[in-house]
Amino acid sequence: MRTPHHTDAHPRPNPYEELAALDDGPLEETPLEEFRKESWESQGSEDGSEDAWAPPVHRRGGRRRKNRFAGLPFAVKAVVGLAVLAAFTALGDRWAVLYAEHRAADTLKDRLDLAAAPEVEIGGFPFLTQLADKRLDAVKVTVPDVAADRVSLAKVSATAHDIRLDADGLTSVRGAHVPRFEGDLVLSFADLNRELGASQVTFTGEGRDRVRARGTLPVAGHNLRLRAEARIQRQGERGIATEIGGMRLDIGDLATYRPGTRASEGLHLTPKGSADLARETRKAKALLSVPAIVQRMGVPEATVREALADDGKLAELTGSPRFARQAERLNLIDLALDNPEVLRRLGLDPALLDSLSGLTRPVLADRLSLAFELPKPEQGDVRLDDVRVEEDGIRVRVSGSGLKVGS
Repeated sequence: MRTPHHTDAHPRPNPYEELAALDDGPLEETPLEEFRKESWESQGSEDGSEDAWAPPVHRRGGRRRKNRFAGLPFAVKAVVGLAVLAAFTALGDRWAVLYAEHRAADTLKDRLDLAAAPEVEIGGFPFLTQLADKRLDAVKVTVPDVAADRVSLAKVSATAHDIRLDADGLTSVRGAHVPRFEGDLVLSFADLNRELGASQVTFTGEGRDRVRARGTLPVAGHNLRLRAEARIQRQGERGIATEIGGMRLDIGDLATYRPGTRASEGLHLTPKGSADLARETRKAKALLSVPAIVQRMGVPEATVREALADDGKLAELTGSPRFARQAERLNLIDLALDNPEVLRRLGLDPALLDSLSGLTRPVLADRLSLAFELPKPEQGDVRLDDVRVEEDGIRVRVSGSGLKVGS
């Protein structure tokens, strides 16, 4: 029989209880710890919550920004500096160009007696280097509204090359020598309609070298419908000539006047006018009652007597195609002075016919003439190279050499 296990009379002590016996109570807070605790408690938010604590920042002036430019290599800094210097130099050069263009425009306005200052554009870069060398690569001058004989040029534009200056600096340019230049002259149809269209005549382009004129022309109190055509061509080295052709004045649908002395010219009945004559017995008898008219038409006297005595014979005569052609060939201007009453019965005013007889081809052509001549310079040469009719007007190409401007 096993001997029962005896319990130890002095049990082993609990180690945690021994540690607890060594505790002297809570530690006392030092003054620094009490200050930190009070500081943390006073930094709470308005709703009672406390912000997270962060270590204090001891740098003066807050966070210092990093200077990126200070870290760049010297070569990069030099390139940037040169770029800035070049930009300021270019700006100064452009300012000098604008000043020179303004001075040149005012000078040209005064010396050419222009209504407005022209536009001046100086080409080439840099300008100050050219000025120091007293030579400009190119200068473009545009002058609006230049008088040219009876008409005005809407725009004169010329570009000069390799100009040599007579100057002492930017503000003392006395003159210039232009070895060569080329340019355009524009004769606007809008200006032509305003200046030559006092009688409500309008000009429009038709082909490369033709201009069509359409409108009305007052003659002896009657507004006659005008039609004409002008052919544009060069005349010599500096002139523009216009050959006026196809001129006609329509007196309603009754008659047409073409100035001139040929058989097809003068005042003639229109096909509608001759047809009306065949239908109106009174007009036909008035015409056939004049022997000179009958003789010119080539109608036999016996036929005329029968027609004047019998309306049926009259209608048969005047209704024939041969009579219509003969009536249209009559030049009524020749009959105006001797037979004014007959023409009045036809519906023509004798005063109008008198005025038409004085409206000759040269007189009418002068009213529609677009001719002009380029002025001859005191020194140098100006030539007219080409003339072309365009949609908005007449464009003339010019060139020149050896011009001198100023002293």
